Amino acid sequence: MNKITREEVEVNGKKIQFEVGRYAQFANAAVVGRIGDTMVLATVVASKKKTSLSYFPLSVEFGERLYAGGKIKGSRWVKREGRPSDEAVLAGRLIDRSIRPLFPKDFKYDVQVVVTVLSVDGENDPDIIALNCVSAALAISDIPWAGPVAATRVGLVSPKETSEKQFLVNPVETELDFSTMDLVVSSTSDKVLMIEAGMQQVLEDDVKKGILTAKEENKKVIKGIENLIAKVGKKKQEYEKDEISEELITKIKKAYGKEIEAQTLESVEKEGVDDLTSMVDKIFKEEKEVYTKEKIFEAIDKVSKNQIRENILTGKRPDGRGIDEVRPIDIEVGLLPRTHGSAIFQRGQTQALSIVTLASPSLEQLIESAQGEETKRYIHHYNMPPYSVGETGRVGFTSRREIGHGALAERALLPVIPTEEKFPYTIRVVSEVTSSNGSTSMASTCGSTLALMDAGVPITLPVAGISIGLVAKADKYTLLTDIIGLEDFSGDMDFKVAGTKTGITAIQLDVKLDGLTDEMIEKTLEKAKTARLFILEKMASVIANSRTTISKFAPKVVVVKVPADKIGAVIGPGGKVIRKIISDTGVTVDVNDEDESVTISGVDNQAVAKAKSWIEGIIKDVEVGEIYEGEVKRILNFGAFVEVLPGKEGLVHVSKMADTYVSDPNEIVKIGDKVKVKVAEIDDQGRINLTMLWTDSRKDHRPRFEDRQPRFDNRRAPFRKPS
Repeated sequence: MNKITREEVEVNGKKIQFEVGRYAQFANAAVVGRIGDTMVLATVVASKKKTSLSYFPLSVEFGERLYAGGKIKGSRWVKREGRPSDEAVLAGRLIDRSIRPLFPKDFKYDVQVVVTVLSVDGENDPDIIALNCVSAALAISDIPWAGPVAATRVGLVSPKETSEKQFLVNPVETELDFSTMDLVVSSTSDKVLMIEAGMQQVLEDDVKKGILTAKEENKKVIKGIENLIAKVGKKKQEYEKDEISEELITKIKKAYGKEIEAQTLESVEKEGVDDLTSMVDKIFKEEKEVYTKEKIFEAIDKVSKNQIRENILTGKRPDGRGIDEVRPIDIEVGLLPRTHGSAIFQRGQTQALSIVTLASPSLEQLIESAQGEETKRYIHHYNMPPYSVGETGRVGFTSRREIGHGALAERALLPVIPTEEKFPYTIRVVSEVTSSNGSTSMASTCGSTLALMDAGVPITLPVAGISIGLVAKADKYTLLTDIIGLEDFSGDMDFKVAGTKTGITAIQLDVKLDGLTDEMIEKTLEKAKTARLFILEKMASVIANSRTTISKFAPKVVVVKVPADKIGAVIGPGGKVIRKIISDTGVTVDVNDEDESVTISGVDNQAVAKAKSWIEGIIKDVEVGEIYEGEVKRILNFGAFVEVLPGKEGLVHVSKMADTYVSDPNEIVKIGDKVKVKVAEIDDQGRINLTMLWTDSRKDHRPRFEDRQPRFDNRRAPFRKPS
């Protein structure tokens, strides 16, 4: 039998359990984590053979299993789980960004992390326990890693009865529904490594407090992992280091340092990407007997990045801007004639084209997971083709980075999207990155705000975003507003903050060093706010508010609330009525039994109005005394049936057609005639009796006998007034 070791940690009254020894004996380490009834298995494996790649090959796979929630895939033909969902990809990125900075820079062995969700309880999201499990597995393994780290989710609520705000630690799903903050922070005992957050326009001070709250809770989890290390931790393996020759670096810096710097600056001035290929070829000719081309490239890259970093620390940025200066901004809206909304946002050489499409609520996205099904009516997709960076590559495949950037922009804008009651549309935004030189996700956020306003979506406030970079050396560091590609590659941080003029709506933090101090985070949030407000002013100068009307090419959507007992009447026997409405008007009609509503959508306003009137007529009750203009549908020898409301007919008896004797209803009305009638009676069987003999103060609606053509027969002569 396997020896099983457990360690428990209590966080906010909940027990987090780590278990080692039951599963995955051949992995370098495997840990099962549990919180509530949510359980995950995290395994880590390092390759035995050194990679030939020039970068550290880490991969994180987050495997959702529908069995974890007692579900079987809804597809009739495919029952196996398919490609990872966006939610699984985002959870994997959450883990990757938290652990990657703590691996040795010269560790060139493949490391694969695989997380398998074993059980979900519908309350505790598996992403946090998964991240903590991966940290525990790496910490007890023999793989070199400078952890452990821990992660905590923090929510924020403001009770109505008090102005005091309350932070929620690892809130359950139902608590998050009332929270204005969904903040995930991973950290070591003293520094923050990763932040991912969606917020309802939260103030910077509350964000800082939330981060500090998470850090304190993380210390408890880290202590538990350290106890686990003491029980079952393995000695870290020795490995063949892949260090760049200091001798080569020194030689290149001395002989070519100024030339490398000049070439780097020249590429920035020409708005291109730094290309050191020619320099590599030049040096390789002289050093090929001693060094490979790959090693020469790594050395040149190191010299170039070190020079950029040294310049930044003295206040000199590669493109000559000030430390807090935002690149020139160019904005256009309404560029694409047949789309429902479009805008282009360009900041420096970063350019994003965002397009909005509006559709009926029935086209919302259905998401199937182990935790159940949910729907999304606001969707943001992000594409970054190879040409955006002047390269060739595979097209048509959505990368994890693209999924992550799209989710960030979606999260940033979600708090300002109008409710379905106010704007009954499914909204899809696509951001096409046409040129990339730093922070395309924040350009997409700005561009999407502009496109939504151009489309007439009544967002509550415009949203803008900015990325803040960092270069740190010992105790000295410099924060950079609006980083370009070179500053991202050479720097230590990419801290993206999006929000309105009121507060923050989204945050995403990646770091390359061992973490950020509280001071760094505080100053970053301040700089991001200043830049955000500046960008919002630029956006407002082009379009300040959402257009008051939507595009003529967008569908017109109206929602009619239908009582539960009238849904069947709208549908009709075998769907006869609803099919008739659709065929006669050309609109789309969707019935939602859950919220007792019928949604009508179509491009033609008149057709939508006709369908709406039709349905309202079906659900409206006919009342005694009401006056209608109806259509004659049938004529019998004793009277005529008039449709007063769609699908609802009443009888006008011959005695109620005129103020004199009528022997044949055809002499008064014909099929298809429009006549005004009054409801005289609704009998106990629900039959409607109508009359054409009625008057009001405005007009006598009774058909006058003398207005009709004279009729002579053997029964009765027409009455004539004496002349």
